Amino acid sequence: MKDCLMVNVARFLAFLLLSIPAYNTSPFVGGFAISSSNVATGHNPLTDGMSHLKHRDRFVALRMLKSNENDNSVEEPSSLSSQRRAFFHRAVGTLVSGSVLSSSPQGAMAAFPDMSTMNGGKADKSKSKTRLGGLPNKIRSIGQVLDELQRDLMQERWDLVEQYPNQLRSYVPVFTTYTDSAFPSDEPTDKGLRVALRYEVGRFFASLERFRQAVARRALSEAYVAYSDMALHFDRYLHVGGLYTYYDDVVTTEVYFKGISESALVYADPIKDAPDVRDLIVLVKGPDKGKTGIVIGIYPDGTNNCAVKLDRSKGMREIKIVPRSWAGKRLGEQDPDDVFLIPRKSK
Repeated sequence: MKDCLMVNVARFLAFLLLSIPAYNTSPFVGGFAISSSNVATGHNPLTDGMSHLKHRDRFVALRMLKSNENDNSVEEPSSLSSQRRAFFHRAVGTLVSGSVLSSSPQGAMAAFPDMSTMNGGKADKSKSKTRLGGLPNKIRSIGQVLDELQRDLMQERWDLVEQYPNQLRSYVPVFTTYTDSAFPSDEPTDKGLRVALRYEVGRFFASLERFRQAVARRALSEAYVAYSDMALHFDRYLHVGGLYTYYDDVVTTEVYFKGISESALVYADPIKDAPDVRDLIVLVKGPDKGKTGIVIGIYPDGTNNCAVKLDRSKGMREIKIVPRSWAGKRLGEQDPDDVFLIPRKSK
């Protein structure tokens, strides 16, 4: 207990020592002439830059400046020693009076000021912290546009679908600004992330151009594939850019189905009845087993893969590319995909 109190006393004295006001320097120090206006207002062009130094360090710095001119006449003001002695007398008197010392360590510590509030009542935070403003939400809002596009495309409203490419192209500066603002440094990690994000943006707009051409030809299957690629690269941008609203640390959900009969999941055999675009499905194999979604595209490249848009979770809809044999059509009465519940805006 005694050792703890002595440590607290030492810390308190150190804190009070830092509170000694700076002494006034001579109007002529180190060859710098201090005007009467500066003296009157308390400004000193020589010592203003030393405000962060302790008083003894200021004195040493002034002595060094003076010695550069071969003049060693700078002396510590005589009032400083008496001022320091008076200060310590007051500090010791305060300690002895019991206003700081307490019978418990908690009471002793309570007498010390909260150093985190010494900067204008707020904790000192880095001023270089990146300010992104509303950019993250602006990027996420593109997902809403893609949901509306999915609704209109699956309902084959070509008159509405052909308006989306120009709307989505208007987000080019938003992508660029976020990429450069969120990862601005020259650190290898930031450089790598900028490269990855720019790649996804490039693939997104390349897919958008293919989508525009497919819409012009009214080629529905090609439009589905192009839309799937757009949704995929946008989803990857969200992942790489740290824009997901949650973090899923589950590597695979298959472990949750160990010891559970396959009949627990009700679905059509994907081998006999493969899912098609617009079908509501449940993933029956793979690391996302048990998750539900909708097929948004089937790739005609011979891989027999399909793009699945998983059901919404915490505001986000993840895109998965899986073999069609992993996606079983859900059976029974099902609620429609939530994009069909989005009210269409009046033009």
